[in-house]
Amino acid sequence: MTEQSTSEQSIAGKTIAFLVSTEGIEQAELTGPWEAVQQAGGTPVLVSTESGEVQAFEHLDKADTFAVDKVVDDVSVDDFDGLVLPGGAPNGDLLRTFEGAVSFVRQFVEAGKPTAVICHAPWVLVEADVVRGRRVTSWPSLQTDLRNAGGEWVDEEVVVDGNLVTSRKPDDIPAFNRELLALVARGA
Repeated sequence: MTEQSTSEQSIAGKTIAFLVSTEGIEQAELTGPWEAVQQAGGTPVLVSTESGEVQAFEHLDKADTFAVDKVVDDVSVDDFDGLVLPGGAPNGDLLRTFEGAVSFVRQFVEAGKPTAVICHAPWVLVEADVVRGRRVTSWPSLQTDLRNAGGEWVDEEVVVDGNLVTSRKPDDIPAFNRELLALVARGA
């Protein structure tokens, strides 16, 4: 049996929330993990601050739009087995200003459930006050924010600290996906 088929069996039936704002989501950081979850037998659910559609970007250029499945104020941590926060500077910045999103992330991390965060999305972890004493990575411009919030920032493609997976950028998505799937399979 291959490693991938083991992962497929181990996350079958698992539901993963992908929490995003209404715009500025880095498309590759949404679609790469989304496809990995689907290929491994899990069910991704797009959760946002508002209903309707969200606007993804490829760096600074508008890309595709995606239909929202659920609004964050209408869901519970108990509804999901894992959480992914895709990056994009506007996405991370907007999410950290929405108390419902910040509270959802805080509850998820405090519940010990698998949480995977990439690029600029760790801003939401800072706002949720859940990085103190944790080893994390992010897009380099967030390192001071993460250190000031009590985290140990490192420049590595992927960092796993308990139930938390962090990565820096789209190039890190393969490692990010690998650790996300492993964490969900273990049920951290």
